[in-house]
Amino acid sequence: MSPTRLLIPLALALLAGCATQPAQNVTVEKQSECPVQLSNGQNLILTLPSNPTTGYRWAVQDSAGGVLHALGPEVYRNPEDAGVVGAAGVSTWRFQAFAPGNGRLRLTSQQPWAPEVLPVETFDCAISVN
Repeated sequence: MSPTRLLIPLALALLAGCATQPAQNVTVEKQSECPVQLSNGQNLILTLPSNPTTGYRWAVQDSAGGVLHALGPEVYRNPEDAGVVGAAGVSTWRFQAFAPGNGRLRLTSQQPWAPEVLPVETFDCAISVN
């Protein structure tokens, strides 16, 4: 077998090894999991307890726009086994890291019709993208 035939599979194997990426999704469910470090291209999935039936909604105040972009709107779901009208659920946001740098992902929970009233909860997370 010629040396050239051996180099081609070896080169392909090396390229495949360089192409491996870290886990695509990083999930954050509470403030204590911050700060978050991501690689360019990774997805951040933020899931927070939510109950819009009380009138309180999470609102994104700072989306770390210099390093993250949203992959869609907030998605709310309540557990199927709750069986109670008005039971609390979770709100989920998906973001993708697109540029190296630092930013803050900050959300507040408050009644949308009363912006002058202080939020009942705040989520504030430092984001770093390599």
